[in-house]
Amino acid sequence: MGRVFPEGRLVYGMQLPIQSQSSIYAEPWEATATAADLAEIARAADRAGFGYLASCDHVAIPRRLAQAMSTVWYDPVATLSFLAAVTERVRLLSHVAIVGLRHPLISAKQYATLDQLSGGRLILGVGAGHVQEEFEVLGVDFARRGPVLDETVDALRAALGEEEFPEFEGALFRFRDLGQLPRPVQSRVPVWVGGSSPAAVRRAAVRGDGWLPQGDPRDRLPGQIARIRELREAAGITDPIEIGAITEPLYVGEPGWDTGRRTRTGKPEALAAALREYADLGVDQVQVRFRCRDRAELVDQITAFGAEVAPHLND
Repeated sequence: MGRVFPEGRLVYGMQLPIQSQSSIYAEPWEATATAADLAEIARAADRAGFGYLASCDHVAIPRRLAQAMSTVWYDPVATLSFLAAVTERVRLLSHVAIVGLRHPLISAKQYATLDQLSGGRLILGVGAGHVQEEFEVLGVDFARRGPVLDETVDALRAALGEEEFPEFEGALFRFRDLGQLPRPVQSRVPVWVGGSSPAAVRRAAVRGDGWLPQGDPRDRLPGQIARIRELREAAGITDPIEIGAITEPLYVGEPGWDTGRRTRTGKPEALAAALREYADLGVDQVQVRFRCRDRAELVDQITAFGAEVAPHLND
């Protein structure tokens, strides 16, 4: 399997605003934002050389979690397909799709179509999920979501391959003599595994083409990355794996407003130097997020990052 991005270069991507509005990270302006705002942000990121745009996945949020998580979670396939039409180069990442909630042939149909419509720009990010009621209402065993995800990924590898009539035989899923067109444009759709638990790290190591950590601070990354490499070696896997990280919130320049104590602000060269430290830890791509008060400020931040910070990321 080839890499998505060139080896030895630190790549940058971003989780899209608006499409998920957890109170942990959503900015106030997102509550009234529109599809036109989402499209304009995606176009700005495409122009600014971002490696990918990402969209989350939840089917339904229980009332007990609604205040913290909100109930705003756009469907990733619909969202990324919409943005495929207004962008040209940027990759389209589900970060992450809870594929265990759906039969793999349903997911394969959706994501193969997305890959076809986007000209082969899909990265399929997968994760186990954490909302029990979401599993229960869909009739999926929450307690066994890890093993369910493992087999779902294996089934998706078959269903997203090059065969019009894919075959798979597992404990949960079996299919053969059932054709699905269109096929993906990519001969092998890259699967990036999300999560930082021991089970998620193992899954990324033995089943993933990439790893998407879930909020690991910098000091935890070296141990996690070493564990992934150790597990891959033990499994006899020699293909490269693309390691990700989620950065602190960023603001290019001096904000002139309170962006919060965790936010890294300042000159482009200083921000680039801070991000290059990730590459020194063995990270291949960083997911960045910008503090902003409206769409215009976010587009300005994306543009400034691409023009002023990105050229220094690989100095």
